[in-house]
Amino acid sequence: MQRERLALLHLKVGFVDRYGMLSFWTTANCQWKSIVCSNLTHHILVLDLHGDWFAMDEFFSQWHHQQLTHGVATLRGFKPQLESISRIPSQFGLLSHLNYLNLEGNSLEGSIPYQLGNLSKLQHLDLKGNSLEANVPSQLGKQSNLQKLYLGYGGTLKLHDGVFDLSWNKFTSSMIFHLVSNISYNLFELDLCGKNLLEAPASNHFGLMMHFLERLDLSSNRLKGGALESFIDRNSLREFYLSYNLSMFSNLKILDLSVNRLSGKIPDSSKFPPQLESLSLESNSLEGGVPKSLGSTCTLRSLHLSNNSFNEELPLIMQNLSGCARSSLQELELRMNQIKGTLPDFSVFSSLKTLSLDENRLNGKIPKYIRFPTQLETLKMNLNSLGGVISDFHFALEFSQNWTLKSCKLGPTFPKWFHTQNDIEILDISNCGISDSVPEWFWCKVAIQGMTKMNISFNNLKGTIPNFPLEVTPHFVVLASNQFEGPVPPFLRGSAFLDLFQNKFSDFSSFLCANGTVEALGQLDLSNNQSISNHLAYLDLSHNNFSGTLPTSMGALVELQALLLRNNSLTKEIPFSLRNCIKLVMFDLGENRLAGRIPSWIEEIYQDLQILSFRKNNLSGSLPVQLCYLQGIQLLDLSLNSLSGRIPKCLKNFTSMTQKTSLTDYTHQGYSVSIRSIRKYMNYYDLYSLLTWKGSDHIFLNNELLLLKSIDLSSNQLSEEIPIEIEDLFEPISLNLSRNNLTGEIPSNLT
Repeated sequence: MQRERLALLHLKVGFVDRYGMLSFWTTANCQWKSIVCSNLTHHILVLDLHGDWFAMDEFFSQWHHQQLTHGVATLRGFKPQLESISRIPSQFGLLSHLNYLNLEGNSLEGSIPYQLGNLSKLQHLDLKGNSLEANVPSQLGKQSNLQKLYLGYGGTLKLHDGVFDLSWNKFTSSMIFHLVSNISYNLFELDLCGKNLLEAPASNHFGLMMHFLERLDLSSNRLKGGALESFIDRNSLREFYLSYNLSMFSNLKILDLSVNRLSGKIPDSSKFPPQLESLSLESNSLEGGVPKSLGSTCTLRSLHLSNNSFNEELPLIMQNLSGCARSSLQELELRMNQIKGTLPDFSVFSSLKTLSLDENRLNGKIPKYIRFPTQLETLKMNLNSLGGVISDFHFALEFSQNWTLKSCKLGPTFPKWFHTQNDIEILDISNCGISDSVPEWFWCKVAIQGMTKMNISFNNLKGTIPNFPLEVTPHFVVLASNQFEGPVPPFLRGSAFLDLFQNKFSDFSSFLCANGTVEALGQLDLSNNQSISNHLAYLDLSHNNFSGTLPTSMGALVELQALLLRNNSLTKEIPFSLRNCIKLVMFDLGENRLAGRIPSWIEEIYQDLQILSFRKNNLSGSLPVQLCYLQGIQLLDLSLNSLSGRIPKCLKNFTSMTQKTSLTDYTHQGYSVSIRSIRKYMNYYDLYSLLTWKGSDHIFLNNELLLLKSIDLSSNQLSEEIPIEIEDLFEPISLNLSRNNLTGEIPSNLT
């Protein structure tokens, strides 16, 4: 204790006590102002010599109540000023029992004396508001009880345990990292920002012991990367500041910060690593524009800023990138932002290969004078509000692979600048306002360039498509909603997806019937091609996996004589448009999932109908009396449905079933459907029908159908009596009314 008293008296000699506040430092030191001693041992526990730079009364009072043990006295607002000394005296190291030392705001200079490392019981050390420099002594790293260390330059005081503030000093040695590693087990906030000259941790172990660290600020230093890996997996870390350090990562080439929660603007003063080649900030919440410093990164090749909230004018963004990066930039992804304005001149970006501007707010007319880079390969501008005309002048360039110009106005004439392009892999010029004939040279390019995807739908393209003898066809071809006419060329058989919806194709016989197979074709849409319906007479799509509703466009097949859709998965009701198919002889929709009622309009149009099968569906309701007007019917199969009600008496009107026939009467007569082709000769197709007879399925073909007379209403919910009028049918070969709810007597002619 005497040693501590002598040390303080020695310090007093070096102080200038302008206000006489140290006049009490004479006898018993525990009675001195700015000192607190233990009531038990009388050792000095607290020494507060902070200057006027901060008012510390409230802070010290809080610390006093929270940290000192029972029996420690209270200090009251004493603020001496250490004006006569410029360095921290080493004599403080003699106060070995000291818990609290405050030298804040005294303009002290020089280094921290290593003797402070002798204060093994020190919990609170405040040296901020001074001008300390050089190395932090390694002895401080032995302070296992130290909870709060303040070396900052006027930062906000931290009132929480575990705060470590080293900001705004001039520390240069990586020893500071070693110090932090030794004292930081309970540290949750570490501030090393601002005018320090820190470069890198001394080892990979920096931060490994910081299990509770929540906030780390290393901004405004000279970090070069080093061993910061130990912080990456800190589950407790919530705030990590590295701003104004990037320029010091001299070897950094790839920086990927995509899919985070970054927000706000990229500061104009940002400095980027001098060798940076790739920067990705995709899928954040960044706004504003691009700083000029990014355009001054001469090695930048790839810039991905998609899916943010950038809202600056596109011309200004491109201007800020037009530093030396204009020669190196190859990929620029700006899609899915809120970028405004019209298109600037891109020609200065001589290496640009990929440009994505889709899903923004670009507007206005495309200027006539702008040019795109000659190396451009991929261009996406869809889902904007651009207007005007894209001409040959804009695209005096060489794309090598992918074009997406969907919904851009390229018409009304077919773009001639396509003629100069080679090696196109993906082409999408759908909905581009083109109203013109497609030149033959375009189809030639499709045939020889190995294109994988082509979408030219929703234009007003005209003309016929020539056929080319090629082995490779685009896998994905969409020609829908145009005015193409003539035959469908066989070379399109090599596609996996072919959409010819809503055109004027008149013949697909060569497409379907050419030599070879169509194994690659997985989806084909020929609907709404009105010209085809002028000749199609026989359509058999049975035993496939078709699903959904019957297309209403089938009603346009007015020459159809046979429609077979048995054994698919078709649903919902039979479309009203089929009433236009008035020449049907055979109509088979059996074994599907059709619902609703049997259409009442059936008698109005099917006067020639001979075979009608709706078996094994989900049809309901009663049997319409209009069925009775099918005078030519020979096979009527409505079994395996949910039909109810009574059997109509008018079934006796089935005239063809009241006439006796024999096979010898038709020995020389063929039973087939005749189709007059556009080549003026007759084609014949065999007719066949399936009949369930005595529990087995039997197929009847052509002439055999002449002898077949069958009514199958089995497995329904029909009720009441069997009408006696059914006796008028002349010896039908098959009449099946089983598995219903019929009552009454069986007509005598049926027994």
